[in-house]
Amino acid sequence: MRPGHPFLLALLLFLGQAVGDLGDLDFLASTPDSSSFLGFDSGSSFGSSTSPTFLGSKAPPSQSLSNFTGSVDDRGTCRCSVSLPDTTFPADRVERLEFTAHILSQKFEKELSKVKEYVQLISVYEKKLLNLTVRVEVMEKDTISYTELDFELIKLEVKEMQKLVIQLRQSFVGSSEIVNQLEVEIRNMTLLVEKLESLDKNNVLVIRRQIEALKKKLKECEASKGEGSLATPPPPSPGSCSHGGVVNISRPAVVQLNWRGFSYKYGAWGRDYSPQHPGNGLYWVAPLNTDARLLEYYRLHSTLDDLLLYANARQNRITYGQGSGTAVYKNNMYVNWYNTGNIAKINLTTNKVAVTKNLPGAAYNNRFSYANVAWQDIDLAVDEHGLWVIYSTEASTGNMVISKLNDTTLEVLNTWYTKQYKPSASNAFMVCGVLYATRTLNTRTEEIFYYYDTNTGKEGKLDITIHKMQENMQSINYHPFDQKLYVYNDGYLLNYDLVFLQEPQEAV
Repeated sequence: MRPGHPFLLALLLFLGQAVGDLGDLDFLASTPDSSSFLGFDSGSSFGSSTSPTFLGSKAPPSQSLSNFTGSVDDRGTCRCSVSLPDTTFPADRVERLEFTAHILSQKFEKELSKVKEYVQLISVYEKKLLNLTVRVEVMEKDTISYTELDFELIKLEVKEMQKLVIQLRQSFVGSSEIVNQLEVEIRNMTLLVEKLESLDKNNVLVIRRQIEALKKKLKECEASKGEGSLATPPPPSPGSCSHGGVVNISRPAVVQLNWRGFSYKYGAWGRDYSPQHPGNGLYWVAPLNTDARLLEYYRLHSTLDDLLLYANARQNRITYGQGSGTAVYKNNMYVNWYNTGNIAKINLTTNKVAVTKNLPGAAYNNRFSYANVAWQDIDLAVDEHGLWVIYSTEASTGNMVISKLNDTTLEVLNTWYTKQYKPSASNAFMVCGVLYATRTLNTRTEEIFYYYDTNTGKEGKLDITIHKMQENMQSINYHPFDQKLYVYNDGYLLNYDLVFLQEPQEAV
């Protein structure tokens, strides 16, 4: 078998030259004539600079062997190493490629289906947008603006009247003819609202006037339901304090959403009060920015009808109001100056600051604000006696402090210290020199639970329930002539009628 070894070596070297470089193989030639069989000089070593040649002729350049190394050991044995190419088929790589292609195909199909769905949605929204554009164009051509919210609020008021009629029917003494007539009118009103909503949504003002007339009839009916009993004394005249204080409060009358929209949940609203012209005050609405802190814009309306229709508004801008403790008195707006313990007086005619004054010792910037209402450490209020401020100091350890202010100079005229911790109350207001504080019972109910009478120095507990439309009451402003509370309730404008304890009549 020894003579076959040189032939095998020659074959392998030829294959190595033909297919290129891959692996390393070692071959042993055990006879000295192995090299001569291949045409190599046995005295030369493989891998040297001398190129190998075949016997009898010079090998052509194309047949030159370069992908090997070799040498002859001491025994004359030829040892060489040939690099062969990797001819193995890469099945594992092909399999991975097929798997990746399958995954990519699935993702492509998924994204393609999404694109088809989006195309369908775009078509639907395009039709809706076109319809909305037509509706807006129709509204813009009209002279009076409206919102669907107005009709929702009207429906709420009609439902409240329906409930009151049911209560009257249960408790009414004597003939029920008046109650029956009211019930028929309210039913007709419901049908009228539905008809207006479907046909002519611009007559909001007309329907509201009819509702006010119905409310007046309901009040007259309620006042006469105790027929046969002793006559009750009339309510105190507007602006008068000839009563024994607040003993009850009506259900809320929803006026509308504030003019800036749903996002503006914090703010205040009310009506200017002047003892010289008590019934002619402007209506004002002052929503805070969405940070619930900065008062930047406010609007003024000459009448409630204008406010209801967002019409004939005078809009002003300031850059220094802070919190919902705003009050308006004698054509001046009073606010807490931003980031300070100062009070600013703003002339509503010129929108210019007339006076600024530091409130001595007052805490500010959320040190002692109301519960659930931030940035109202300094709360200004108006009643029959004039301008007040409700606040806390470090010396009072957070308890409410009441100060009477000079509305011209903002000087403190007198101060009273209460035992009521301010951050545990949700809000407060003044009536005839008496502080009334509220607290939250649940998401639909507040309670007037505390009072402090600056006329006598007495304080005590109350339990007067206040119904509300939304969860938080950001501000409460009292108007002496209307004898109403103007409440800013999570962006909605509400008002309430107050019921007072009547002074006993002296015998003649």
